[in-house]
Amino acid sequence: MKVLIVGGGGREHAIAASVAKSPKADQIYCAPGNAGIAEYAVCVPIGAMEFDKLVAFAKEKEIDLVIVGMDDPLVAGLVDEMEAAGIRTFGPRKNAAILEGSKAFSKDLMKKYHIPTAGYENFADPEAALAYLENASYPIVLKADGLALGKGVLICQDLEEAKEGVKTIMLDKKFGTAGNEMVIEEFMTGREVSVLSFVDGKTIKTMTSAQDHKRAGDGDTGLNTGGMGTFSPSPFYTKEVEAFCEQYIYQATVDAMAAEGREFKGVIFFGLMLTADGPKVLEYNARFGDPEAQVVLPRMKNDIIEVMEACIDGTLDQVDLQFEDNAAVCVVLASDGYPVSYEKGYEITGLEEFKKHDGYYCFHAGTNFDGDRIVTNGGRVLGVTAKGKDLKEARANAYAATEWVQFENKYMRHDIGKAIDEA
Repeated sequence: MKVLIVGGGGREHAIAASVAKSPKADQIYCAPGNAGIAEYAVCVPIGAMEFDKLVAFAKEKEIDLVIVGMDDPLVAGLVDEMEAAGIRTFGPRKNAAILEGSKAFSKDLMKKYHIPTAGYENFADPEAALAYLENASYPIVLKADGLALGKGVLICQDLEEAKEGVKTIMLDKKFGTAGNEMVIEEFMTGREVSVLSFVDGKTIKTMTSAQDHKRAGDGDTGLNTGGMGTFSPSPFYTKEVEAFCEQYIYQATVDAMAAEGREFKGVIFFGLMLTADGPKVLEYNARFGDPEAQVVLPRMKNDIIEVMEACIDGTLDQVDLQFEDNAAVCVVLASDGYPVSYEKGYEITGLEEFKKHDGYYCFHAGTNFDGDRIVTNGGRVLGVTAKGKDLKEARANAYAATEWVQFENKYMRHDIGKAIDEA
């Protein structure tokens, strides 16, 4: 069959690598793709938000399955457009992708259906938000309602910071229309764990757990980023935690969406906080995490196309989802200066080394071709991923592999997976 993947980051590279392993995939296309994805797919210069062009391309090439990797096109309704054109597509429709597209919606959903989450209030009026903050307890969390590249969350230590945060989100519109509304919620403490799942509208099957590192600098300092590295599985996601989440969070979320007439098919990413009062939902994403996909998909034993088709067809209950009993760590190589300002266009060397080693992967995020050279083309450039029999071995392997790759302004965190030693 012919497959079209929409997106061009490390997550989409991980998806493409999994699709390429499927005997069902005869031809893979990716829009827009990147220099790494080009190894598996024909990359076409169509942006992820150019819906008319994407649909026309899918029709012209007689695509059998479209996989939407990114949040923006999902929230804007690409799946609906593809389905209207008669093209099978993996991912939630617009009315279900709102689970990620509006934090106010997702918080109200959790409240209505008693899914554990932090206490909160939603605001569309900055004056009302400022008045509320006068009597709030600190630290407190401000979240832009809409999509903000994972950067629309501010943790404020006191009233002054919180007032500045309201200004940033709602008045200065730093995150654009994402800041038309805002959620203010209580600050929770505990371990953060990400759990990815496949959903077919009724049935949910969780993948393995992972833990992300959002801040740019070592010791969790600096600005929030899209993610600087991750490891899987999380040693803090115990059998007890899993049992609680299965009883009160996972199926409850799928059932809640169905009850609201918003049947969810695709991937739900649960961002969880393991608090002293038990696990609570921090956030939902309506797609694979990035870089979580890079440590989860290489460990999946199933044919990814079969699983995705089961989600579309509502037959996920017949799938036995299986993962390798090992670990993986991903260290992101970024351009120095990310996420603020950075130079690009530097040649990347050493990529061929990964071909010589089993269990090592280099997923491309911000890369491009310059003639026959591969050059940097973004803030997050590569995701160096390695497996190991356990987390410590995987971490050592991943950091060793970061030495194979060189480019002019290479930057990485040196403490990805430090929590492994605390488990």
